[in-house]
Amino acid sequence: MSAKKQAPKLETPQIPDESALSAMELHELKSDDRLEKALIRDSLIEECQASKVSIEKTILRNVTFSDSALPGIELTDVRFEKCDLSNLDLSGAILHRVEFANCKMLGLNLADATIRNTVFDGCLADYAAIRFADLKQVTFQDCSLAKSDFSYSKFKSFELRRNRLDHAQFSATDLAGIDLSDNDFDGLSVDAESLRGCIISREQAYIFANLFGLVVKD
Repeated sequence: MSAKKQAPKLETPQIPDESALSAMELHELKSDDRLEKALIRDSLIEECQASKVSIEKTILRNVTFSDSALPGIELTDVRFEKCDLSNLDLSGAILHRVEFANCKMLGLNLADATIRNTVFDGCLADYAAIRFADLKQVTFQDCSLAKSDFSYSKFKSFELRRNRLDHAQFSATDLAGIDLSDNDFDGLSVDAESLRGCIISREQAYIFANLFGLVVKD
């Protein structure tokens, strides 16, 4: 049996020490705004509609986005800590070296996004829409992704670790080489072709057998 191929190490956000960041509250963003080297905390951004926003080398801590849309946003070297991004529209976003730590992102829209060197850690991301996205060197770990939608997305150096994936959508998505074995689910929405080459546990094999109408004989 060949050894499991080790995934390339992700590049982490290159953010200056907090003492070098400009601390602020933020309650509004406008199209084409650019933020750099900021520490944004304890803020509510409400009913914000802005496109082509750029944020670099910044930490957002305990920031809530409510009824907002930021399509085409570009995030480079950014960390989100305990933020609420539920139902936020980030369609068409470009993310590079971004971390989401312990964030709430129910229904987050990342459709058509380009995502590189990004970690989602301990996030509540049920119903997240990550359709038609391009993900390279991306990890989801210890997240809840129930009924999330990754349909038609492209994965390279993509990892799922210890997530809850109940009824997540992976239709028309190539899962070859992706290890699902330590993730928890009682069913996925996926086609047989997408599963080809995917790594699963023995227990999960029974789930997929049931999904495709197979009978497993002990």
